[in-house]
Amino acid sequence: MSFLKSLFGGRKAADEKPAGPVKSLEHNGFTIHATPYQEGGQWQLCGIVEKTVEGELKSHRFVRADRFPGVAEAADFTLVKGQQLVDQQGEAVFR
Repeated sequence: MSFLKSLFGGRKAADEKPAGPVKSLEHNGFTIHATPYQEGGQWQLCGIVEKTVEGELKSHRFVRADRFPGVAEAADFTLVKGQQLVDQQGEAVFR
């Protein structure tokens, strides 16, 4: 029966993706948004790095293989990975 429910839109709200960033932070002039999503019953590390460069908002989406049991843990680790990305690549992340 659960197969039919999912087929016809009877999914639980907990199975749906968050509507926007779960957490955000500023780091070295960049904004990092944690946007984890559910995959296989766990939360996949996913985020967006943004910065306004010469009047244009640039963004880069990153996804890592890391998965977590809770959305809060996934969001926290996404922000850490985003900071590492900014520290290592800076504006080159947009190329």
